[in-house]
Amino acid sequence: MSFVSLQWTGIPNSQVGMSHRPYCFPWAPSTLAEVPKPPTLVLNFSSFSLPTRCSGSAAKSLLFRFLPFLRWLPRYPIKDWLLGDIVSGFSVGIMHLPQGLAYALLAGLPPVTGLYSSFYPVFLYFFFGTSRHNSVGPFAVISVMIGSLTESMLPSENFLESVNGTNATVNEELRDAARVELVATITVLTGIFQVALGLLQFGFVVTYLSDPLVRGYTTASSVHVLVSQLKNVFGVSQSEHSGPLSLFVTVIDLCKKLPDTNVGTLVTAIIAMVAILIVKELNHKFAAKLPMPIPIELITIIVSTGISYGVNLKDKFGISVVGNIPSGLKPPVAPKISYFGQVVGNAFAIAVVGYAICISLGKIFALKHGYKVDSNQELIALGLSNFLGGFFQCFAISCSMSRSLVQESTGGNSQVAGVISSLVILVTILKIGELFRDLPKAILAAIIIVNLKGMFKQFKDLSTLWKTNRVDLLVWIVTFVATLLLNLDIGLAVSVAFGLLTVIFRTQLPHYSILGRISDTDVYRDVKEYEMAQEVPGVKIFRSSSTLYFANVELYGHIALQSGIDVDRLIEKKKKALKKLKKHNDAGSPSLPQNAEDGPGPAVIELSGGESSAPSEPTLHSLGLPQPSFHAVILDFSPVSFVDTVSIKILKNIFKDFHEIEVDVFVAGCGGEGDLQSYEPRPGRASFGTQLIVQGVPPWCSHPQGFPRGQVLQVVPWIQSEP
Repeated sequence: MSFVSLQWTGIPNSQVGMSHRPYCFPWAPSTLAEVPKPPTLVLNFSSFSLPTRCSGSAAKSLLFRFLPFLRWLPRYPIKDWLLGDIVSGFSVGIMHLPQGLAYALLAGLPPVTGLYSSFYPVFLYFFFGTSRHNSVGPFAVISVMIGSLTESMLPSENFLESVNGTNATVNEELRDAARVELVATITVLTGIFQVALGLLQFGFVVTYLSDPLVRGYTTASSVHVLVSQLKNVFGVSQSEHSGPLSLFVTVIDLCKKLPDTNVGTLVTAIIAMVAILIVKELNHKFAAKLPMPIPIELITIIVSTGISYGVNLKDKFGISVVGNIPSGLKPPVAPKISYFGQVVGNAFAIAVVGYAICISLGKIFALKHGYKVDSNQELIALGLSNFLGGFFQCFAISCSMSRSLVQESTGGNSQVAGVISSLVILVTILKIGELFRDLPKAILAAIIIVNLKGMFKQFKDLSTLWKTNRVDLLVWIVTFVATLLLNLDIGLAVSVAFGLLTVIFRTQLPHYSILGRISDTDVYRDVKEYEMAQEVPGVKIFRSSSTLYFANVELYGHIALQSGIDVDRLIEKKKKALKKLKKHNDAGSPSLPQNAEDGPGPAVIELSGGESSAPSEPTLHSLGLPQPSFHAVILDFSPVSFVDTVSIKILKNIFKDFHEIEVDVFVAGCGGEGDLQSYEPRPGRASFGTQLIVQGVPPWCSHPQGFPRGQVLQVVPWIQSEP
């Protein structure tokens, strides 16, 4: 297997190795015909090659990439890390137990599926993950996204059975089996999306979910979670609602059923919430003194289960309980392919949201502890955990901030802590799980609601964003409102679309400025924002904060032409004066240049090292017209990353119009691949500076100091763009 290396010939040796700087041409063509032809392209097939067979080192590198534990596990410092990982693993495993049961309830599934989701994916992440502190497993936002889907596709009304020919009850066993089959299919499809995106190096897809968007979305999701659990707090039965405005329909329906509230259920939920909140505050206040947080959620589950069993709360007070929790692991079951077409959009949304939350937390911990997280490998790790977990009746997982913080604060140093926590859950599934059959559902609802406290704190973002960035504030509000009104799936799509729309508007309406030099420096800043910045006499340095493309170039051209003078009016006066001169000049008058509005390009000013030749037509001064206060305009192109055909046309017009009023136009800071002297023969693949040359806009660069007319100075990278 050989690679082709490209070599350009005809480039002077003095120009080799200088592509990192902007260039000025030592020559000044008077017409485009004088632009030299592109240099010859030489194909060199002998530069380098790779062996046709895979080497052992390449295979080893590939194996280490997809199985990161092979790289770090042999170097695992047992004495330094093992004790911390064991303590952290037990702490997180204790948290997994109540959260797994609660989030399964949130997803509309049997509680045991929450335990499965806390075991299989967590254990698999050890082999594929690169984050040392992320605690993967059930997460509230993902669970409520799944719950909204199960309730819409398989509502309880579809499983009603008549009893004695009169009363109708829901066959929960049949309903749960159908929902588990549906959710397992969604989880497998979610994993397929994540693995495929990871293999295609599409880890950047999460960049379209900005931080205000994610925080607004998770805050709105927490409202959905809260509303979905109110029926378990008040002990009333509700029919499931889905689609746009379903949240408000659910709230209205709940208000109508408040007179039927089960007092025992309400009291149980309130006592549990108060106890959990108090202990969590104590954990936070005395975090430095406690070896590990008090596992109040687990204590609450154990105590409430014992009270429920001893007092028989279900029969005496009608309090709904979890019910049977089967012991042991289930054999793998293939997903139902027929569901794929119905849930493909929801699975993709779950895949993106789950990954966005996971990689965000991973990067926070990696930055804090000084290691790197591979974004694409994290996508693959999360995808494989979901894909394989779906065969074992798991629902889609992500990372929990509360569990991750506990894993870090209790001494967790590596993914070994995740293995320990998964073993804790395994013991629970095999031996202890069946003991929680009398656990009141109100306790699980209380645990879910209390854990939403951190998400509700994100409402503080409103005041922060109001002071810092109003556009981000708008993204947050639109995301929150759209997710509340349109439900989680449609709300996410609308939020992403609006976020991208704000990017378009930001580039379409950028900030334009005239730059001035700060004395005794080579720094140039906006003269309106910096009092020390003074314009260079006779020179206007014009800058846009955004790149140029078809959506904003018209405004760019309009504002550039109005930089201190009404160019259009002055051109019109000049034309009238020339017409009047021609009419009264019997000996003949200078002819006007016949440049079409979108013709071959601007009239290029011939520049030389000496003084310029006499003009071929009357000047503004000879016509008695006012002259501009400047003789040169520099367009700072440092923010510009590309140009399109519309931009080229407008730039031609700018050159032509300024030339009409005897003002030279220069382009500075032309970046991009290669340099302006390389002259690639294919403009479509050239740097934008080369595109300017090929299409008729000469990208002069010059130093503004003094700026003598009729002379191109030695190139100096003079413009330092604002950060």
